[in-house]
Amino acid sequence: MYAEDLTEQRRIRRQKLKELQEAGRNPFLHETWNVTAHSMDIKDNFDAMEDEEVSVAGRIMSKRVMGKAAFFDMQDKQGRIQCYVKRDDIGAEEYKWFKTYDIGDIVGIEGRVFKTKTDEISVHVTRLVLLSKSLQVLPDKWNGLKDTDLRYRQRYVDLIMNPDVRDTFIKRTKIVHEIKRVLEEDYGYMEVDTPILSPIAGGANARPFVTHHNTLDIDLYMRIANELYLKRLIVGGLDRVYEMGHMFRNEGMDRNHNPEFTSMECYMAYGNMETTMDVTEQIVYKAQMAVNGTPILTYQGKEFDVTPPWKRLNMTDAVKEITGVDFNKIESDEDAVQAAIDYGMDEEEARALGSRGKIIAEMFENYCEDVPGYLDGPVFVVGHPVEISPLAKRDPEDPRITRRFEAYINGWEVANAFSELNDPIDQYERFAEQQRERDAGVDDEAHPMDMDFVNALEVGLPPTGGLGVGIDRVIMLITDSPSIRDVILFPTMKTKDEKNA
Repeated sequence: MYAEDLTEQRRIRRQKLKELQEAGRNPFLHETWNVTAHSMDIKDNFDAMEDEEVSVAGRIMSKRVMGKAAFFDMQDKQGRIQCYVKRDDIGAEEYKWFKTYDIGDIVGIEGRVFKTKTDEISVHVTRLVLLSKSLQVLPDKWNGLKDTDLRYRQRYVDLIMNPDVRDTFIKRTKIVHEIKRVLEEDYGYMEVDTPILSPIAGGANARPFVTHHNTLDIDLYMRIANELYLKRLIVGGLDRVYEMGHMFRNEGMDRNHNPEFTSMECYMAYGNMETTMDVTEQIVYKAQMAVNGTPILTYQGKEFDVTPPWKRLNMTDAVKEITGVDFNKIESDEDAVQAAIDYGMDEEEARALGSRGKIIAEMFENYCEDVPGYLDGPVFVVGHPVEISPLAKRDPEDPRITRRFEAYINGWEVANAFSELNDPIDQYERFAEQQRERDAGVDDEAHPMDMDFVNALEVGLPPTGGLGVGIDRVIMLITDSPSIRDVILFPTMKTKDEKNA
């Protein structure tokens, strides 16, 4: 045991537990409690519930004992409600034990709904049972739990002490539900499951987590995207499919990135880039309306109107607008590299990029994305070069670019979508070029060759519109949360000594 590491307050709580157990009142033996009402339901429906007998349960959050009577606040999943307990109502023996209960203890209560002389809606307790003893000491109500690192590590305490945190995750559930509802009811998508472990880390350019399967003696990768599996299902005749789930990328961490994150990808047979734009607009707009009741999304003091339709911005035009470099008038890779160097890009970096398309994409990322307010949007950035879009269909009017968009809000990319490439020969050649860059060490995040996917395209992929949405970022925006860790219940953290946890 770890009793030698206990604080004095925790020792006292353990002693109380011991006394309860010795008296035949072991709180950990209770298996269930019949809950018939919750705190906010009682408060919101007091006129109908006054004098009604209710059974509630929750955690003691404050306690005021005044001789033969006491008030305490009980917190359940909806919030808090005051409870009034008298010695004469529950008996002297039960009241004696009640006075030993601590903040954090979990109790079951039967009683009558009433309003105090100060008009506070409360429960007049007729029966009180200790259902679980809290052996830890909660943060005090004045200072609360504010240490960010501790909040993320001990989310269970964070949820107890910070109602706004609990509210954020309730909203997260509503947002996810609404997105699924829009996809299924408004557009007819079917939810599916695809593998998390795969022999190829495909569907995106990212560094994967790798593990080893002992029985098969092969390396497997945690999925970085589920795109290629979902498109195989379109080939198989499931015309509209989507999956919302966790992706894993072995990359950096910041306020917008966590190694494990939630993504939604959906694919529509006989759709294209425009149809997926409509889907993107609707899931963001309707999720915002469902949670906040207005199309005006407020994030960290800034406002964004997510009412459809959203504006469009061509990537090459954006580079011209911000840098003055007009790549519409530059044809060769060599001239594009030189133009980037002349503007100020590092010469070694520019020459390593090598192609006009990669130069345009890099200049957009380096010089446009960081311009304050420029990509506040909501806005669809279109016109992505082929070199950075190995899975997107070429634009029939300009084969140097693809039928692809990225959606931006607050300068963040929240969605990525294509008219999907369904030419198996073109796909093979793009995979082959990516594989050459990977083998040469030019780009260790380049897309690997996937011959089974090429084979699926040879069987025949209909014209398809595909969309990927960063669910955590959308939730950050709608809930006005400053960090992705604020919308992930258990974000990835560096391990630490838990000896005294």
